[in-house]
Amino acid sequence: MCEFNVILNGKTVFNDVIYAKVETNTVTVKNVLGETKQFRNCKITEIDVNATRLTLTSA
Repeated sequence: MCEFNVILNGKTVFNDVIYAKVETNTVTVKNVLGETKQFRNCKITEIDVNATRLTLTSA
């Protein structure tokens, strides 16, 4: 399975993400343990499977 690290402003802010959903300007992510985190006023700008990186930027 491929788990992603969430990067915001060049820093890792959440690990082992297996699910991501965008609604309006909010990105919701969930990790392998079922923990969720919301990033308001953000959008997904890059998903790199080889680097297991999901990059967010402020909207």
